[in-house]
Amino acid sequence: MTDTLEKSPVTDDASVTGSVPTPELKRSIGVVGGTLLTLSCVTPASTLFVVVPDLFGSLGTATALTIAIGSLLCIAVAFCYSELGTLIPSAGGEYAMVTTLAGRLAGWLVFVLSLLVVMIVPPVIAMGTADYLAPIVDLDPAMAGAGVMLLATLAGLLDLRANAWITGVFLVLEVIAAAVVAVLGFAHAERGPDSLVSLQVAGADGGPDTVTAMLIVSGLAIALFVTQGFSTAVYLSEELENPRRNVARTVLATLGISAVIILVPVIGITLGASDLAELTGGDIGSMVTAWSSSAVGTFVSLCVALAIINAGIVMVIQNSRVLFASARDKAWPQPVNTVFAKLGRFGSPWVATLAVGIPGAALCFVDLDTLYGVTGVSVTGMYLLVAVAALLSRRGAHRHTSAWRMPLWPAMPVLLIVVLAYILTQQETEYLLWTGGITAAATLYWALYLRPRRDTRWLVSLPSDEAP
Repeated sequence: MTDTLEKSPVTDDASVTGSVPTPELKRSIGVVGGTLLTLSCVTPASTLFVVVPDLFGSLGTATALTIAIGSLLCIAVAFCYSELGTLIPSAGGEYAMVTTLAGRLAGWLVFVLSLLVVMIVPPVIAMGTADYLAPIVDLDPAMAGAGVMLLATLAGLLDLRANAWITGVFLVLEVIAAAVVAVLGFAHAERGPDSLVSLQVAGADGGPDTVTAMLIVSGLAIALFVTQGFSTAVYLSEELENPRRNVARTVLATLGISAVIILVPVIGITLGASDLAELTGGDIGSMVTAWSSSAVGTFVSLCVALAIINAGIVMVIQNSRVLFASARDKAWPQPVNTVFAKLGRFGSPWVATLAVGIPGAALCFVDLDTLYGVTGVSVTGMYLLVAVAALLSRRGAHRHTSAWRMPLWPAMPVLLIVVLAYILTQQETEYLLWTGGITAAATLYWALYLRPRRDTRWLVSLPSDEAP
């Protein structure tokens, strides 16, 4: 039995019988536009230049192997998202899927984890802007990141179709930057392919240290985050034309393309770094300049800066849809629901856009390691609950619902649950405590506010035109 309400008419506590229709987003983009937006949210180049250097610092030559393993795990995750996203096409994304299939509390916890991810990831990426604008102007990373977040918020208020083309142009530039890095790395290779499995990192004394299997497992939480943006297709499913078909196409195509765009340059950098210390340092900009010239290094840096701005725009778009959907599904006290569910002139949820963009600018002033750690734990926990929902996706009436169906079910979600649970046990205690504390507070909110009001709160709705 489902916990969702299809075409829920509830807009306030006094209208439970439904004289006013639930606000719905407009279906305005096809699979190409959706793929451009989703790829821009994965933001392969900015992930390559902002997140991957930290992996080089802890994993050295094992970085490419770790990302490859993470990408393989993401295939199983993408299968789960594709099936659930076509079964339940809602702007609520993970929480709509999990609530429908695993119950209201599980759905609420997934919402909290997804909200952590969507609030933290944009400022993490945005703070990398300063490093890549350095050839032109010297900026404080926190201030530059906050500026990018505010710019992305303004762009997020525009029509979604317009943003698809804007982000598409920026995406071309970041793919060019990634390709340049890959070509230069392979052309200046200092070591052979066997180094990709040599599992070495520069130690404190400059000598080589061995990367253990436990370090690789711990790094998988960040590796999963590297290609995490393919889930944007699910958030956009309510605005995709023919979502039963296009959600799966967008999810799987985005994962494949982004894995190539990220992994190939990582391999090139690993082979082309002059020594282990340079690789562990992770200064990709300096490596590019050494391989070519300062002009090429500046060009690549500017492309990456544009990619980061691009990522900020798309992430704000995605995140505002999550908050909009939560208000429409009545997760908050009624005055808050009313405000967050407002749609603006261009059809975008403008209040929700401001609500995710402005706090995102403030998060640019928080310690970066903490943001990385909490994000890694949150993404892993969220994927785990999505896998549980996928395991339950063929019960009862859902068995006969028109949807894309993953191969190797139920082996895929079962394997994913086991692996993700193990990865969680290998994360640092500090980040587990931060994420666990937030989850515990959310559970109290559920127990004290949402559950006693189950007839008027947390009523997860599906769009009226969900079927093709």
